Amino acid sequence: MNATSIDTPLKAGMTGAEVRASASLASIFALRMLGLFLILPVFAVHAKGLPGGDNAAMVGLAMGIYGLAQSFGQIPFGAASDKYGRKRIIVIGLILFALGSFIAAGAHDIIWVIIGRAVQGAGAISAAVTAFIADSTREEHRTKAMAMVGGSIGLTFAVSLVASPLLYQAIGMGGIFALTGILALAAIAVVVWVVPEAPMVKARRVPLGEVLRHAELMRLNLGVFALHMTQMAMFVVLPGALVQYAGLPLPEHWKIYLPVVLASFVLMLPPVFIGEKRGAMKQVFVAAISLLLVVQVGMWAALSHPLAHWWVLVALLFAFFVAFNILEACQPSLVSRIAPPAAKGTALGVYNTLQALGLFCGGALGGWLKQNVSASSVFVMCAAATLVWLLVAANMKSLPRRGTQAAAAAQS
Repeated sequence: MNATSIDTPLKAGMTGAEVRASASLASIFALRMLGLFLILPVFAVHAKGLPGGDNAAMVGLAMGIYGLAQSFGQIPFGAASDKYGRKRIIVIGLILFALGSFIAAGAHDIIWVIIGRAVQGAGAISAAVTAFIADSTREEHRTKAMAMVGGSIGLTFAVSLVASPLLYQAIGMGGIFALTGILALAAIAVVVWVVPEAPMVKARRVPLGEVLRHAELMRLNLGVFALHMTQMAMFVVLPGALVQYAGLPLPEHWKIYLPVVLASFVLMLPPVFIGEKRGAMKQVFVAAISLLLVVQVGMWAALSHPLAHWWVLVALLFAFFVAFNILEACQPSLVSRIAPPAAKGTALGVYNTLQALGLFCGGALGGWLKQNVSASSVFVMCAAATLVWLLVAANMKSLPRRGTQAAAAAQS
């Protein structure tokens, strides 16, 4: 193959098929996160009116059980998508997600909410969706595609923080769950008729043990666990803290969340793309994790004082989402680049299992600590997890500049 035929696809932008696949699959991923995010701003307050909802540990379990159920399904769903095809597995996952949504919609006590959330989480499609994006894009454009996923998550979070209190007032918690179920059914049509087909990768089968023992993948798996544990634990505490310290009723929390999330998403883009272009993703990673650690220590300090200023919480929340969006956009791309080609679904299944376990542990442990110790102790746990992650990430290998792996593959 000559130099011209190598350089041309590398310099070209994303094709129409790549954009279509990335955008449509990002919307499916965002839908899954919508089922999680819509309840975060209101559920801790709503649950007090449910039988059994006066127990903070049970409320944390209801929030986190989604992640636990996801953790059991991610590896089987990811491996099945490697073997049987991405679309089929994604559709099955969306059916389970919709079923769980309707169970939670009809719940009259905290136990049935927990059951519904568990069935929702059983539709573990994250690995299959992310692997599908990796199948559908060239390596030099994969971070852009994954950034679409990160952007869709950030936008979904922003929308949910605004819409959730308004929807709660209009249709109640049951209506919110039913709405997510209806959207999941609509997403099946998107998967079947909008998402383009991607070629199956034909290469040697990679044993699960080889994926689990991969040192660089292990670093990323630890990272996504710490990141999502921190996110979930924070939102066991933050809604009540904003009511207490900012004097802001729940339906008006969007006035803080919306500008914070949108501004943080804009700010995260330059370091992500510059880091990829210059081969400096390790430095970007370490800086983002360091910022996350500063946020947790700051939250602990703010909530340890009875006269905490609301603007301090807002500034720390902004810094959290800058770090969160950087890490959330880049890590799946790195997993897909590092993993063996025939095991992308499996590797992303392991990655998303740790993400889901982080969500569960954050909700369950955060609720337990708030109930039995103090709200500020939640951030001690988060800071400890982030510190461990920072020490592990400091030894990660630097990746080559964007596109150099594809060029090498084309020359071979």
